[in-house]
Amino acid sequence: MSANTLSLAEASALIAARKLSPVELLSDCLARIAAVEPKLNAFIRQLPAEAMAQAKQAEAEIATHGPRSPLHGIPVGLKDIIDLAGHPTTCHSKHRLDHVAAADAVVTARLRAQGAVFPGKLSTHEFAIGGPCFDLPFPPARNPWNPAHHPGGSSSGSGASVGGRMLPAALGTDTGGSIRHPASHCGIVGMKPTYGLVSRRGVFPLAFTLDHVGPMTRTVRDNAMMLNAIAGHDPGDPGSVAHATEDYTRALNGGLQGLRIGFVRHFHEADSMASPQVVAALEAAARLLAAEGATVSDITLPSLEQFAAVNRIILCSEAGAIHEHWLREAPGDYAHLTRRRLLPGMFISGPDYVQAQRRRRALVAAVEAAFAEVDLLLCASSMEEACEIDDPAAVDRTYSRQARTPFNVTGHPAVALMCGQHNGLPLALQLVGRNFAEATVYRAAAAYERAAPWAAMAPAL
Repeated sequence: MSANTLSLAEASALIAARKLSPVELLSDCLARIAAVEPKLNAFIRQLPAEAMAQAKQAEAEIATHGPRSPLHGIPVGLKDIIDLAGHPTTCHSKHRLDHVAAADAVVTARLRAQGAVFPGKLSTHEFAIGGPCFDLPFPPARNPWNPAHHPGGSSSGSGASVGGRMLPAALGTDTGGSIRHPASHCGIVGMKPTYGLVSRRGVFPLAFTLDHVGPMTRTVRDNAMMLNAIAGHDPGDPGSVAHATEDYTRALNGGLQGLRIGFVRHFHEADSMASPQVVAALEAAARLLAAEGATVSDITLPSLEQFAAVNRIILCSEAGAIHEHWLREAPGDYAHLTRRRLLPGMFISGPDYVQAQRRRRALVAAVEAAFAEVDLLLCASSMEEACEIDDPAAVDRTYSRQARTPFNVTGHPAVALMCGQHNGLPLALQLVGRNFAEATVYRAAAAYERAAPWAAMAPAL
């Protein structure tokens, strides 16, 4: 078995036991990248020589002193809005082709301190908002289960590289669902942590009060291990929260007994009608969670339309402030779709923005009230499987058919993971927890992962 097929936890254990070297692991990952990257376009920039030097250094350190962390010698990909010192952070855009990061982003620095290896920068939708565009300096990433299909976005290369077994882990960002969307379409695990838990310093912003950074992996355990490495207070990020350090793997074997799960059925039954296959997969997941010991009951939140409207006004306003100069001076340097999505932010009034933030507080209160009755929420992620990537009408139709945005508005932690298949493409659910209850979210996700067959499945690419 090639080392690139190992989970992060499996590879870490073998490295610690001296049964696998970081050089062997990276070599297998690089061979896999060479074989499938031409079909998937997951990378904007590959860094094989630099990564090999890092792997050799890790190998020497481990031979002498043992691993400094579970991530020592593990290859990790970075979405190309996250700074890696000495390399361009292009944001997949003509606007940033010549920008070279002077320093690591905080999350990059934390991974580097843990001994992680960086084989490259990964594709994204332009500035994490555009969509799969064909009028940019780099091609869009594709779905590893079927390269004719969309991998989800905006952390598209992160999803494709992990789902395609090129890397065991990657970082993505999430402002309206951009970690959980590619996780859902690529059949992997994607966590949007609690707002403020992970630093965003050194990450190009999309919307200051909605942006999150989080891990994308093939298993729940791997995801918790990654969050252990990147979580923590950063005084240089105004949104960062001084939350106590904890081990997010601690409850992974806790099972579901005693957990109360609220099933938000109206998201996919009334607010945005899901496909029959997604409905069936969610119902099966709810039954399995109950069979494993959870108490599952229906719960009602405000409608998806309310969450989406608030998210849209805030995101567009804040993105407009960030992109104002380029939108005025060089609008033609954006992809057509990116420009179309950014321009409304230039015309939203101050009162509209303030009212959206006021309404946001009411939506947060409604979700907090729900957590007085349950420990977790279960809901849809995408309302159907991935569409074909070169069908703009289908992309437009399906992109907003999702239930991820509510938890950017509220800031609660939410994980997406596979819960079915249709037409050979993954379907996914979401589990959502109280603020800073990532360990409980992982506990439930791990119990579901053990009981369901999906984690053992991989694309045939």
